[in-house]
Amino acid sequence: MKLLLKTLVVLLVLVLAGGAFVWSGAYDIGADAPHWTLTERLLDALRERSIERRAEDVQVPSNLDDPALLAEGAEHYDAMCTGCHLAPGMDETEIRAGLYPQPPKLAEGSMGDPREAFWAIKHGVKLTAMPAWGKTHDDAKIWAMVAFLRKLPSLTPEQYRQITGNAGEGDAHEHHDGHEEAAPPADHDHDAHDGAGHDHAAPAATAGAPAAEAAVQAFHEALQRGDREAALARLAEDVQIAEGGSLQRSRAAYAAAHLGDDMAFLQAAQVRLLSRHSALDGDRAWVASEMETRAQWQGKPIALRGSETVLLRQGGSGWTIAAIHWAAAPLASP
Repeated sequence: MKLLLKTLVVLLVLVLAGGAFVWSGAYDIGADAPHWTLTERLLDALRERSIERRAEDVQVPSNLDDPALLAEGAEHYDAMCTGCHLAPGMDETEIRAGLYPQPPKLAEGSMGDPREAFWAIKHGVKLTAMPAWGKTHDDAKIWAMVAFLRKLPSLTPEQYRQITGNAGEGDAHEHHDGHEEAAPPADHDHDAHDGAGHDHAAPAATAGAPAAEAAVQAFHEALQRGDREAALARLAEDVQIAEGGSLQRSRAAYAAAHLGDDMAFLQAAQVRLLSRHSALDGDRAWVASEMETRAQWQGKPIALRGSETVLLRQGGSGWTIAAIHWAAAPLASP
């Protein structure tokens, strides 16, 4: 009985002492005042074990190498993550300099278990600046980011810029979902298109994939002149095409859904190619383009600034398009 009483007294003293310490304001809560070493180690262990436990039941999808998923993840990462986690060749940012604990530089090491990466991106992490992206992004978009994070450490700064289509101006992240007032048919957003190669010479490639660029050029020229057979011949059977919030998962699906509308729109459009970059990675190549598109569609003027990321595979018949991601945002004036 005496032992129990002593234990209760000690616990009460500890609670009162803790309360007094909190109430005194003696603890420096500033982000520029690091934790004590012991506190930091305890919080690190708490964070790691918490994420490990909660990620145990996460099911990893089998398509993390899907080119369309990688392209979408690159767009999301460039728009949402570089301010804190940086990108290949990127200097420190003002916001990152003031964060404690410092976010990891994700281009400099493996992300680890994809289940844990998914959980941390979706739910965020308390006592850090990591937000819960699951509040605004569905699981498919988060898995796209995980897919890209797996590839990120292998990218050079030039390859990163080419894959994301980022020339230092920002991007049109998800703006392609918001132009219904100027969009073509209701089930299909042509504001996600370019039409690169319509009598506009492409700038010289900054990395060596000119044959892949030529394949992309030929695809757009076929769309503009309404040559259905030639356009489809440039696409792999399992091509993935992401545009206007939808995803066509094969050449046949694209042919049945959006190809006709795409050709009609591009035949009515004037497109100015702003930039094009390409990168070679073995039997794969990335081609990233930026453009301005102006058209009169369904009686309404459309003026857009768009980006396009294309992944191509090289085979016996040359370069074929394995994935396309189109995005666009309206210009200030039509």
